[in-house]
Amino acid sequence: MTMSSYKKNMCFSCGRPIAPYEAAVHFPCPQCGDVTIWRCERCRTMGNTYKCLRCEFEGP
Repeated sequence: MTMSSYKKNMCFSCGRPIAPYEAAVHFPCPQCGDVTIWRCERCRTMGNTYKCLRCEFEGP
């Protein structure tokens, strides 16, 4: 993969870009399943809340 083809994923909690080597997680929204939620290692560890962009589901 070249850097030009790399799509930056943003943390849904803090909004910062997630690096390819970072221990982040991604999963479908627990409520609607239509949006892929990305969380950085820091926000995941701290339990920061996130919000789905489609259905506005909030989770820890």
